[in-house]
Amino acid sequence: MADLHITSPSNPRLKELVALRRRRARDESGTTLLEGTEELLLALEAGVTPFAVYHCPELMHEAGPGAVEAARAAGAEVVELSRTAFDKVSYREGPDGVLAKVPAPGLSWDEVELGDHPFVLLVEGVEKPGNLGAMLRTADAAGVDLVVAADCVTDWGNPNVIRGSKGTVFSVPVVSTTRAQAWARLTGHGVAVVATTPDTDVVHTDVDYTGGVAVAVGSEKYGLTDEALAASTHRVRIPMVGRANSLNVSTSAAVVLYEAVRQRTR
Repeated sequence: MADLHITSPSNPRLKELVALRRRRARDESGTTLLEGTEELLLALEAGVTPFAVYHCPELMHEAGPGAVEAARAAGAEVVELSRTAFDKVSYREGPDGVLAKVPAPGLSWDEVELGDHPFVLLVEGVEKPGNLGAMLRTADAAGVDLVVAADCVTDWGNPNVIRGSKGTVFSVPVVSTTRAQAWARLTGHGVAVVATTPDTDVVHTDVDYTGGVAVAVGSEKYGLTDEALAASTHRVRIPMVGRANSLNVSTSAAVVLYEAVRQRTR
């Protein structure tokens, strides 16, 4: 069967794709958008089977056709779009002509298996998709076993989370839950929760990360809640010698995660 071609920006299928920019539509359908050749290839390598891949030959880079064919081989429907049709559904600046409709990422707690010495990133109350995506890239690079979003404003399927993560939201197990459930589940499993805060004398390099450990960071404006800090095993700070009194949350997560990597691999 020949691939479907769509040239009109008003095509109903394109309207359905645009609707997935809204969380309600993603939650109701269990699907989301993934844009970009690199992101699609990473998702395919992680075992994701797209429902459909939409491509615009006029915009594709050298690796684009191969990514589309890999998606086809995985069972995805392939749809070719005109430039104007692709512009309708694209949400990136400088698109490379590849967009896919995929299952929304994320596990339930029932699907999460914590090993003997899990390495976890615990994120509470983060609002900005770009920050959540950046932390996922770091988690993937650091070999984190699980990323837990507790009471976060954004969802894992937010297209800008996927974009910011470069697709690693599909390669790192992720789960969304409440703060109370996250801390209870982890500490109940014997995982030490290391909470970042400026209000402590303990430097982040002064605690042991070699066992089961979860590095916890909080919201962009307020950090971790008092309840989260009280329920944590350790409170640590990152030394600050400049005039700014805090780091971006994704940078803070990276600094502490890589101290854990240093200790766990020496």
